[in-house]
Amino acid sequence: MRSRKISFSIIACVFFVFPMILLLLQSVSSPWRFQSEDGFTWQWTSYQKLLQDPMLWEATLTSIVIGYAVLVINFIIGLFTGKALVSSPYKGKAWVEAILLSPILLPVLAIAMGLHLLMIRIGLADTLIGVILLHLVPTVPYSIKIFYNGYNQTGPAMMEQSNILGAGFWTQIFTVELPLLRPAIRSLTFLTIVISLSQYAITAIIGGGRILTLPLVFFPYMENANTSLMAAFSIWFAVIPVTMYIVIELLILLLPYSRLPWRNHR
Repeated sequence: MRSRKISFSIIACVFFVFPMILLLLQSVSSPWRFQSEDGFTWQWTSYQKLLQDPMLWEATLTSIVIGYAVLVINFIIGLFTGKALVSSPYKGKAWVEAILLSPILLPVLAIAMGLHLLMIRIGLADTLIGVILLHLVPTVPYSIKIFYNGYNQTGPAMMEQSNILGAGFWTQIFTVELPLLRPAIRSLTFLTIVISLSQYAITAIIGGGRILTLPLVFFPYMENANTSLMAAFSIWFAVIPVTMYIVIELLILLLPYSRLPWRNHR
């Protein structure tokens, strides 16, 4: 067990901590080139230029709204679908699971092009709602799988005990199931937010360039010769999902399940 923790810590440092430290140092220093006589000098102009860009704030706000909206919809769909798959035995269950997880196996761009035609016909192309709905395609299968595994690990016997004791449907969900599914909720939160924030192609297709998100702003910054500015934007891009995850984590820890109004209603 100790060796696993050490291995995980080493991997985390190599692939996450060290690159972030290098990016942070590059973002607060002047560009340095090999064999240059100039030494390491501190400067904050990259962050000043970055924060003065009005598109950055618009893209950040839009990305946060889309990310949280996609998370809430994924939570609802994944929770009830995962519960139904575990608690309702029926013939052809394996086929239903395969169909629900099939978007993972198909190219997202192929699905996006087909859905784009549908969005145009129903008037959701180039809209925020259309982008949110399309972000469900690469995220919902993971949500269903996460909650399915969560309910499987909890076991149907635990769910049956609350029914035997007289708990109603909503009482069971909010006072029994959600506290037991906290690890699944944490996994769902981080995975959904990261996947949603990283979507570039499908956001550009459905949003038509009118819905501005961080990935759409990030690519023009990559063409900038100022490496410090690119590093500052990368740090900003990395901080957003972490901050969103911390907010959800605080809600998970502070939400008083035992005081919800559904507790005394069947």
